[in-house]
Amino acid sequence: MTFFGKKTYTENELVELCSANDRSAQEALYRRFFPDMLRMCKRYTHDESTAIEIVNNGFLRVFKKIHTFAFKGSLEGWVRRLVYHSMADYYRENARYLHFLVFEEHDQQVPERGLESFYETDLLKMVQTLPPTSQEVFRLYAIEGYSHAEIAQHLGMSEGTSKWHLSTARQKLRDLLEKHVDYFRWSATR
Repeated sequence: MTFFGKKTYTENELVELCSANDRSAQEALYRRFFPDMLRMCKRYTHDESTAIEIVNNGFLRVFKKIHTFAFKGSLEGWVRRLVYHSMADYYRENARYLHFLVFEEHDQQVPERGLESFYETDLLKMVQTLPPTSQEVFRLYAIEGYSHAEIAQHLGMSEGTSKWHLSTARQKLRDLLEKHVDYFRWSATR
């Protein structure tokens, strides 16, 4: 089927043709998912050019790995996961260039990899302590970039309920983080 001169593809056709390096199918896949992937990346960076770079790197991954897509979930979710991994790689690679130039007397020295290991392990554990529905809403909204309308439709709830679960999740995570940071500061002074 064509729509305003452009052929529309089913997901099966997109995967099959993109696996065969069909440029028009690759363009159709890119155009279909680019706006949502850009919106997800812009939640983590306020620089549009960086967000576009991350999304484009993510689509390179998508096109390299499209032959492995097995239709065990949605194509959009699979694309979103690869773009998210691209974003994580971008920040991991660029984090090594961040340095603190000025230390003030009241700053306490923390053990090497202290905060880094905190984020790698404890934050994920904290998210897993949330009630199941709040955890799912938090994951879909904060990590995967879905809107409250999309989450509400996916989980069979109202947008207001989705917003409530997100608010509850954020407050519980904030409380847990404050306790953990206070403990971390206390243990660093000993």
